[in-house]
Amino acid sequence: MLAYRITHKKYTDHLFAPGISGRWNGAGKKVLYCAESIPVAFLESMLRRQGAGFNSDYQIIVLEIPDNLAMLTIKVADLNDGWRNFRDYSICQYVGDAWFDSSETPILKVPSAVLVQCSNYVINTLHNDFDKIKVKEITELMPDPRIDALLKKYK
Repeated sequence: MLAYRITHKKYTDHLFAPGISGRWNGAGKKVLYCAESIPVAFLESMLRRQGAGFNSDYQIIVLEIPDNLAMLTIKVADLNDGWRNFRDYSICQYVGDAWFDSSETPILKVPSAVLVQCSNYVINTLHNDFDKIKVKEITELMPDPRIDALLKKYK
């Protein structure tokens, strides 16, 4: 299985997980966020950057995840109302932190809050099987300049 991550060039030489809290993890939980496709990864990154725009400093990391690697899947129906609230991540962090702390699987498959029909992958970088996940390719991110202009318009 392939997963996609958009990141600043200074972090593409290694899979950097700073432990900063996010939708699916509390502070100190070292996870990587990836998506099922480049467009979903781009939309997630675009919204997270909140109008800061993109430039030639960003790249796409393609990760290869072995098909036999264990994964916990969370579906929209498994989540309480309000899970998509971008101002309050507590519902998702509760789920993600419980998964992280159990260390049962290296990957948590979750619905994208941006497009619930799509999936994101949260990867526990401290899991024993993390070293089985490999960088397959790093490629330049080259979005249409109109997207950058649109983001800056709403900054």
